[in-house]
Amino acid sequence: MHERTLNHTQETGNQTAAIAELPCSYSRVYELTLSRHEMELRRMEAADQMLNGLRQSEVPIKFGVTRTTASRWHRALSTKGLESLRERKATGRPSRLTIEQKMQIADLLKQDASDLGFSGSRWTATSLAKVIEARFGVRYSLDHVGRFMCKLGPHIHTTIVPGLKRVDTGTV
Repeated sequence: MHERTLNHTQETGNQTAAIAELPCSYSRVYELTLSRHEMELRRMEAADQMLNGLRQSEVPIKFGVTRTTASRWHRALSTKGLESLRERKATGRPSRLTIEQKMQIADLLKQDASDLGFSGSRWTATSLAKVIEARFGVRYSLDHVGRFMCKLGPHIHTTIVPGLKRVDTGTV
C-alpha cells in the first residue's frame, strides 16, 4: 500500500521530488508525518473525486488510506459538506521524535538487535524502546513502540510482543 500512496502523491504533486527520491524506509517515515496541509490536500482531492463519481470503496486504493478513513471522509462529506474535511487545529500531542530521529530508527531496525547488545537478532518493542530512550531521551510505552514498528512496514522482521512465537512466512 505504501508504494501506491507514494506513487499517487508523486502524480498529484503533494510531495516534493526530494522526498520521492528517499530510500524506502525514509519515505515510509515521511509518509507517517505528512503535514496537516498535505493531509488536507489529499482529503480535498478525494472529496472532489467522490463528488464526481469515485466510489467509497475505491478511495483506500487510490489515496492509500484505510477503509475506515475513507468511510469517515465519505460520511463527513455526505452529512456536513466539503468544509468538514478542511484542516483544523491539531488536537493531539506533537511527536517527541523528529523526522530525522525516526529515520535513524528505521536504519537501526535494518540491523540485527544483537549488534547493539540485545539477546537474539530480532527487534522487540522492549529492545527498541530501550534504544530510543538511550539515544534520544524519549520514553515511549511498549504499545506505542510496537505500533511504530508496524508502521515502518512488514519488511522489518520483528517480534513485537515478548514471548509471542513468530511464524516466518519467508517473505521479505
